[in-house]
Amino acid sequence: MRFRALLFPLLACSVGGYFVYHVQIGDHGLKARADLERRTQVLEGELAGLEEVKQRLERDVALLRPESLDPDMLDERARAILNLAHPNDLVLLKRRTPAPDITETPPKP
Repeated sequence: MRFRALLFPLLACSVGGYFVYHVQIGDHGLKARADLERRTQVLEGELAGLEEVKQRLERDVALLRPESLDPDMLDERARAILNLAHPNDLVLLKRRTPAPDITETPPKP
């Protein structure tokens, strides 16, 4: 008799615990929602960066259209693509740090 009196409350607590667990940790629970919101913020930041790149590319393409062709832009792109320079151009090269010489033996302690 005593077991039957405890059976319903125990079963109700078990079912309630099951649902509380899945509300917190389940595939569609609060933790999953927080992860999705965090991912949404990251992707919105990426989208803003990509839209900026898109606008820059659209502006560059507009400068290369025949009706609004900018000779400086055309010259710049042609030189960059063909890797050429005019004889009167001043070319600045970035100095690279030299690679370590592997033929030398390290000093002995």
